[in-house]
Amino acid sequence: MFFNLLSETVWYPFLFSGDYTDIARSVIFWATVALILSVAISLIAVKGEGRKKLAKIWLIVGLVYACAVAATFLYLSFSEDGINAILFVPLLILLAVVAAGAVTLYFKRSRAVIITVGSVALVALIATIVCLIVYYNSGDAESVNGVQISSAESALLYVFSALILVAIAAIAFFFGKTEQKDFDSKTIAFAAICIAMSFALSYVRVVKLPQGGSITIASLLPIMLFSYMFGVRKGVFVGFIYGLLQAIQDPWLVHPAQFLLDYPVAFAAIGVAGAFANVKALEKLPQVKFALGAVLAGVLRFVSHIFSGVFAFSEYAAGVNPWAYSLGYNSFVFVDLAIVIVAGVLLFSSKSFNVTAKKYANRGE
Repeated sequence: MFFNLLSETVWYPFLFSGDYTDIARSVIFWATVALILSVAISLIAVKGEGRKKLAKIWLIVGLVYACAVAATFLYLSFSEDGINAILFVPLLILLAVVAAGAVTLYFKRSRAVIITVGSVALVALIATIVCLIVYYNSGDAESVNGVQISSAESALLYVFSALILVAIAAIAFFFGKTEQKDFDSKTIAFAAICIAMSFALSYVRVVKLPQGGSITIASLLPIMLFSYMFGVRKGVFVGFIYGLLQAIQDPWLVHPAQFLLDYPVAFAAIGVAGAFANVKALEKLPQVKFALGAVLAGVLRFVSHIFSGVFAFSEYAAGVNPWAYSLGYNSFVFVDLAIVIVAGVLLFSSKSFNVTAKKYANRGE
């Protein structure tokens, strides 16, 4: 069964002989690799104030590139997969609002701008949720994806969604006791930038699995770094918003609680990656602090996907025990996590990056 699953898996880096959508994905994959290497090499080569100026330039370039990649792949997804308009349009608007807000807040962070961006984003978020409710109530969600969810499975999906949310909230409350609770202008700007960059990187896939899920080039790293620098509570909130946007990429939406488990809840879990940022015993080991938080976040995400797979997608198991199927299928999470940890450890091995990260990590002192 798992060999059949691997045969259905799409490997994007080498699809230059396919149609134009596959070629575009492969080209952007390697362009992103080249951009990341260029940033790393240039920041290592340049020292002092020059590095700070260069970092700001690269941040703007990266943000513009992220928005361009996201827009390109949204168009390809819509033209190729025929995503339901009632899902695609509000999520596209929400993404556009987040991206525009990131750019706006980067250049101007006044109170009026923050209120305006926040209000527009809230309206877009409410509209998205309303459209999702309409879609689920129409009955199309299950029929389009060829699944049937019993009342018992539906109840269990809701129960496990609630339990994982409680676990995430408890972790955020415990590890975030000393954090600053307000979202200042800098925090909002960084949140928008990290969401936009993670969303763009999530489209630069190494592998895509047949029923949703993919291995990417460290797409979760910006969200995890945000959590590490600005706090677990803020990280969970930003991860939750990012999870809503992820529903654009792999729109496997069959049940309201399955949507929660696979998208906002699973990625809210990524927000706990900063849980160990202020652990004094690991003060001289920032790589370990980041890695431990990333593992905790990855395990919570994995558990969320497991319950979704067992109770919403058991029909795809083709005679295999649903738990075994879900465990095997969702193991891609740990490959994705390993890439993020390697990238994060390399970053935290840089003295200058640690100085910047520590400035935010000491947020409660």
